[in-house]
Amino acid sequence: MFIFCAEIQLSLATSSLKEKRGIIKSILGRARNRFNLACAEVDRQDNCSVAVLGFVTVSPDKVIARKTLEQLEDWIYEGWPDVEITASQISEC
Repeated sequence: MFIFCAEIQLSLATSSLKEKRGIIKSILGRARNRFNLACAEVDRQDNCSVAVLGFVTVSPDKVIARKTLEQLEDWIYEGWPDVEITASQISEC
């Protein structure tokens, strides 16, 4: 069994925490449904223009787990053009 985690930092064009919450809840909810991941906002909750999201997947195959998180990053990039991915790190936990 392999456990992989991803930390994705986003830059948001929002001016309030309420706008940020709407975008983040949308990304996290859809990611859970589409990729069957555990996910949460893990840092910078008080800053309305930056978000740090954490994602975790478990798989019996190392390649599948890593590929799932890479696909997630591409999916965020394509699905939310107004959200900029400033950093991304995928690692085995």
